[in-house]
Amino acid sequence: MSMQPDGRYIDNAPYDPAIDLSAIDREDMDASNARLVWRKFRRHRLGLISGVFLALCYIVLPFAGFIAPYTPNERSADFLYHPPQDIRFWHEGEFIGPYVYPTTAVADLENFRWSYDVDETRPMPLQFFCQGSTYSIAGFIPSNTHLVCAPVGATLFLWGSDRLGRDVFSRILYGAQLSLTVGLIGITVSFALGIFFGAIAGYFGGALDWTIQRAIEVLRSLPELPLWLALSAAVPSNWGPVAVFFIISIILGVLDWPGLARAVRAKFLALREEEFVRAAEMMGARPGRIIMRHMLPNFSSHLIASATLSIPAMILGETALSFLGLGLRAPAVSWGVMLNDAQNLASIEIYPWTAIPMLPIIVVVLAFNFLGDGLRDSLDPYKD
Repeated sequence: MSMQPDGRYIDNAPYDPAIDLSAIDREDMDASNARLVWRKFRRHRLGLISGVFLALCYIVLPFAGFIAPYTPNERSADFLYHPPQDIRFWHEGEFIGPYVYPTTAVADLENFRWSYDVDETRPMPLQFFCQGSTYSIAGFIPSNTHLVCAPVGATLFLWGSDRLGRDVFSRILYGAQLSLTVGLIGITVSFALGIFFGAIAGYFGGALDWTIQRAIEVLRSLPELPLWLALSAAVPSNWGPVAVFFIISIILGVLDWPGLARAVRAKFLALREEEFVRAAEMMGARPGRIIMRHMLPNFSSHLIASATLSIPAMILGETALSFLGLGLRAPAVSWGVMLNDAQNLASIEIYPWTAIPMLPIIVVVLAFNFLGDGLRDSLDPYKD
């Protein structure tokens, strides 16, 4: 390599006619933007694994009743605070397939706790694709077929049971239907409001921009958690679980839009001076068409990454409200409602499996954060 007087570097290596210059980087030059994004995203291992995990979670949601051995509020009065059971395959050196041992509850009056005696002489095989309690697939298709059921005379508490003898594993599966859906509904409301007000403020400016900015400042000056508590406490206590679920989702979305509106406004203030926007205005395009067809697509990568990173906040918001008793209430089942039942620290010390519902919350929130980081890095495929 040698530098020329004009500052350019020239390669002095002799020309090799065997090199096909037309094939160099041709794949990258002809690739679509989506292909470039995917190529970069799949190198982000944590983001890719998190995306696959979350996709599987949402695919499984409609079929939670099929996978769960019990319904969410099915009680076993003889098995309160039952510890997690192991699924075994070998008994006395002989393979007999998946089975559990029957247990018997014993009241420990000395330590004031429940304990269970295991009868290891009677292996009881599990039943698969069996008939059990009735549930609904996707909320409207009734069915009573379960993937696995406990054998007659035994129980199947994979993650233990709670103070009412309800299966923790089954309740976590059912709770995911609400806890994971509330984030999607909340982010839809938040993005609809944030994009609408941010786009109007950034494109039109003037007095309209000033009014929207002052409203955003007022909302952002209010302490978030007390405002959540006040709005949630205003929900009538006689409303059904479905109505409370949608109200909580809307509340979370309404309180989350100011930050996105600020980001959209800042981007639109820069885009409205671009030549392609001026050209569309000169050709007579209406403001709505300019915003939707020309300006928002230039901002889509940021919106996708912001949505992925905002969903965990919605999930944590619902969990916090339900944990405090101001969100979803029984008989509705969510991870926050389950944690509300595990507020007694003395019970958690004796029966630690009652705190298991915090684990899916941690895993899902981390997965969304890893996925958001991967998308944020990949949606600009030309950035190193």
